[in-house]
Amino acid sequence: MKTTGTRSLILILLTVAFAAGMLLFLADYARDGGSWAIQAFNKHITLGQNLSGRVLDRNDTVVAYSDETGRVYHDDRSVRLGLLHVVGDTRGYIATSVQNLYRAELSGYNLVTGLVSPFGETNGSDVKLTLDANACKTAYEALGGKKGAVIVYNYTTGEILCEVSAPGFDPGAPPDDLDTDETGKYEGVYLNNVLSSTYTPGSTFKVVTAAAAIEAIPDLDSRTFTCTGSTVINGNQINCTGVHGQMDFKTALANSCNVAFGELAVELGEEKMTALAEQLGFNKSFSFDGVTTAKSSYRAAGASEDELAWSGIGQYTDLANPMHMAILMSAVANGGTPVMPRFVDSVTTSFGLVTQAGTPAQGEKMLSATTAARLKTYLRYNVTNAYGDGMFPSGMQVCAKTGTAEVGEGKEPTGWIIGFCSNTETPYAFAAAVEEGSSGIGSAGAVASAVLSALAS
Repeated sequence: MKTTGTRSLILILLTVAFAAGMLLFLADYARDGGSWAIQAFNKHITLGQNLSGRVLDRNDTVVAYSDETGRVYHDDRSVRLGLLHVVGDTRGYIATSVQNLYRAELSGYNLVTGLVSPFGETNGSDVKLTLDANACKTAYEALGGKKGAVIVYNYTTGEILCEVSAPGFDPGAPPDDLDTDETGKYEGVYLNNVLSSTYTPGSTFKVVTAAAAIEAIPDLDSRTFTCTGSTVINGNQINCTGVHGQMDFKTALANSCNVAFGELAVELGEEKMTALAEQLGFNKSFSFDGVTTAKSSYRAAGASEDELAWSGIGQYTDLANPMHMAILMSAVANGGTPVMPRFVDSVTTSFGLVTQAGTPAQGEKMLSATTAARLKTYLRYNVTNAYGDGMFPSGMQVCAKTGTAEVGEGKEPTGWIIGFCSNTETPYAFAAAVEEGSSGIGSAGAVASAVLSALAS
C-alpha cells in the first residue's frame, strides 16, 4: 500500500507540473505567439513576402502596401526617405520601425490560423500612423543632405507629427551596394537618430541650468551678470560668443551667455546640477509604442570647477537625445509634466476590427508649475528678442532655445533647436539636431521653421 501511495503521489505531482507547464506555455503563446512567428529564421516573413497590411499616415495616405510584386512604398521619393525610419525597410533591418515592431499585425497573424487564413490568403492589419507624410518630406528636404534628427509632436495628445532621421536610403529602390559598400557612405542608415542617437547639446542644455538656477536661487531675476567676452574659472578660460556687458538673467539666456551660465553652474555645484538634470530626464530612457530611447547623459561627478562650468553650458561630456529634448519641451509647455509621444494611431484588421488605438499618456513630473511657467516666459523672450518672431509661422507664439555644439575632430558644430508653440491651437513640441550644421539658428532653426510652416499649411 505504501508503494502504491508513493507512486500515486508522484503521478499527481507530475500531472500538476505538466498542467502548470501547459498553462504557462499557452499564456506565453497567447502573449508572444506573433513574435515567435516572425523570427528571423522564418525567411518568408523576414524577406517581406508576407507583409500584406498597409501603413498609412494620419491623413490616410498609404505610404506602404503589398501587391503581386512585393512591398511597395509611396510614389514620392522624398516621402519615402522622410518616413524611412518610422515605416521601415522591407527586410526589417530598422529595428525601431513599424514594419519591424508591428510585423505580426501587418502579416495578419492570429492565434487560431497563424499567418494565413484557411483559404491560403494573408489578412494583414492596417497600421495608421500619427505622422504627417508631407511634414516628414519637408523635414527631409530641409536637412539638405545633412545628417541629423527632427522630431515634432503634439504636446497635448502625444501624436508624433514629424519624425525624420538622416542619413537613410530609398526603401523603394535600395542601392545595389547597400550591403557591400566598404567606404562607410551608408554608415548609420539603419539607425533612427531621433530615438537611438545622442549629440552634444551645446546651449540647449542651458534650459537645464536655467531650471536648476530658478529652483535654487531665490533672487535670480533681480541679479545682474557681466560678460566681457570671457571669464577665468579654476585657472582656465571660459570663452563666450560675444561681449554682452551687464544683463539680467532672461537676457543672459537670450544672449546664450557662456560666462553667465558657466558661473551659475559652478555656483549651483555638482549635486544640484546633477539632481536637476536627472529630474529632467537625463541618465534615463523613455519608452513608448514598443521603442526605447537612448539615454541623454549628464556626468559631473569629480569634475573640476572649469569642467563643471562647461557642463552647465552644454559641453564637457554632456549628451542629449532629440526625442528626450522634445519630451522636456512638452513638460515645460504642460506646466511641468510631459505628455508622452506616440507614433501609432490605430491597428485595424482586414475585417475592420480596431485592435489597438493610441491614447494620450502622461509621463513623470519633471518640473514644478512655477518653474515651468518661468522657463516658458524666458524661452518666449528668446524668440521675440534674440531670433525674431518672424522666422516662425505667424501666431504660433514659439518658445525656443538654440545651440551650437562644438564636437571637435575637425568637424563643424552640431546645430540644435528645442522648443514648443505656446499657442494651444498649435500645440507642437519640437527638437532638431543637424550634424555639421554650423549655427543652431541657421541650420536646425531653419529646419524647425520649415516643418512648422508645413504643419500650418
